Amino acid sequence: MTARAAPLTPHGYFITGTDTGVGKTLIACALLHAFAARGLRVAGMKPVAAGAEWRNGTLINEDVEYLTAASNVNAPRKLVNPYCLEPPIAPHIAAALAGVQISINHLIECYEQLSALADVVMVEGAGGFCVLLNPGETFADLATALNLPVILVVGMRLGCINHALLTAQAIRACGLTLAGWIANHIDPAMAQADANVTTLQACLDAPLIARIAHQAQAARAPSALAASFDLSAIS
Repeated sequence: MTARAAPLTPHGYFITGTDTGVGKTLIACALLHAFAARGLRVAGMKPVAAGAEWRNGTLINEDVEYLTAASNVNAPRKLVNPYCLEPPIAPHIAAALAGVQISINHLIECYEQLSALADVVMVEGAGGFCVLLNPGETFADLATALNLPVILVVGMRLGCINHALLTAQAIRACGLTLAGWIANHIDPAMAQADANVTTLQACLDAPLIARIAHQAQAARAPSALAASFDLSAIS
């Protein structure tokens, strides 16, 4: 089934990363705080979360909890996180094990309802841009169906230039806008970190929204990070 496209909202963004574990949730939460500081209604969305534990009869994913805490809109969980899967593995495999079929059209419907409640919706992917949702569709297909500009979180470590350029190429190949990128210094021992950032600034052809120091990333303090974000180029 071909996914229908969602209408483009003025302040909706799809958050992707160069890989898993690069800080997408932290960045999405910081962006929510930054837009909320402008007096806007903000909501985070995690379409598919793989890796959850049972609490009082409900599957709870930590990333979803962070996004909910950073939002100032009281949205139903079924819209914020339509698919919550228990094992911390690839989403399409986790869904198959649970007997669940992830539907992009259902995700679009949830996004549309959520965007009606908020001025800004941050849609956070899982893993990298081309992670599978089901055997035939990826998060890239979801981003395309949602028709949202993309913010790329680059995990600053050895190999990040290749990963960032390939991801940017894939985003643009989908006809999407790379609205900006964030350098998240996840490896405190990375050699020539400044030179890598300079190279990416020259090659990505998109604004650098922020650089996140390793200490700040480790502290998981999105409200404090929000003040350092330059939203002028993407909003």
